[in-house]
Amino acid sequence: MKTKRKVYLGSGSPRRKMLLEEMGIEFEQVSADVDEVFPDDLALEKVPVFLSELKAKAIFPLCENGVLITADTVVICDDVLLGKPKDFEDAFEMIKILSNNTHEVITGVTITDTNGLHSFSSKTQVTFHDLTDEEIEHYINSCEPYDKAGSYGIQEWMGYVGIKSMNGSFYNVMGLPTDKLFRKLKEIDII
Repeated sequence: MKTKRKVYLGSGSPRRKMLLEEMGIEFEQVSADVDEVFPDDLALEKVPVFLSELKAKAIFPLCENGVLITADTVVICDDVLLGKPKDFEDAFEMIKILSNNTHEVITGVTITDTNGLHSFSSKTQVTFHDLTDEEIEHYINSCEPYDKAGSYGIQEWMGYVGIKSMNGSFYNVMGLPTDKLFRKLKEIDII
């Protein structure tokens, strides 16, 4: 898919890189260290867009007047935001919370160009089967989900056997709502 301006992906995520490649969009990957901190009083469902905009503001100066795509994905279960796990115990506790429960995966996306920030979010509801401790341990030991919000990747073993149902975009759970991104890029005349 030919773009009208140079596109940059402001993310080190191999999943986002793969998804953008599969969309057929030519891009260059850039990143910067961004302290992902948000205000305590910010509504949880607004956190992903806030963080994607925070990343955009830090990275856009590196993009030579091109178009920058940034994103942030969070998992919310029982009104608690589950980020990336610190260690095995943290990952185990997060998946235990998700077990036999429904949670929301929200990805905030910001497209930045010389006209400013164009942000949106996508929400997917995911329900897990009731998982045994042995199943949780197997997943963490074999897939090491330490770089994933909520301690799981839908494209890994947990997605194959642990997910009972889903309402919304599969790719949103992977970290990039490709359908909405494509339409937004068309809307703002990038593709």
